[in-house]
Amino acid sequence: MKKAFTPTGLRSKSAALSLVFVTGAAVLMAGCAGVKPPPKEYAQEQLDTQVQVPPGHVVALETTAVGILNYECKANPAMGGNIGWVLASPQADLMDRTGKVVGKYSGPPATWTHMDGSSVVGMQVAIAPRPGASNLPFQLSKGTPGAASGAMQNITYIQRVKTKGGLELTKACTQTDVGDKQTLPYQADYIFWKAA
Repeated sequence: MKKAFTPTGLRSKSAALSLVFVTGAAVLMAGCAGVKPPPKEYAQEQLDTQVQVPPGHVVALETTAVGILNYECKANPAMGGNIGWVLASPQADLMDRTGKVVGKYSGPPATWTHMDGSSVVGMQVAIAPRPGASNLPFQLSKGTPGAASGAMQNITYIQRVKTKGGLELTKACTQTDVGDKQTLPYQADYIFWKAA
């Protein structure tokens, strides 16, 4: 059996290249270690002041809701009784950061229910525009937890951020359309806060 012949010059070039790659990777990794990750979209300094959670609260749970919003064409009290699209009910699954379903979002009233049986009802405090006319606005709600113990037991505030869709209300809604319904897909992050 013949031995494979590798010229000495090639062996030293190969070793030198390996050393350069290893050293370069180590330098790159060390440089990245000092770089801060970008702030989360719900980082308070990134949000309009009206939807910021007051000081003295910490994040208890981060979720992403994926579901639908059901609208009805009717007199809208929020628009002075004018005819318009009114949210009739939301229906969404709440997923944690690993993609596992951990709860449901429904209403009215706006209710988040965890798989452990705990729940919280939200009362809107403020909204702030989200870029894109078809995206729901960011929202801050004050939380009133239900009686059951669990993940939602001590929730004080709920933030809706990172919204996608939910406002593509292109269908006509006039006096002749009263009673018409429309269902739209949407996605949003709901961040649950509790007192520190």
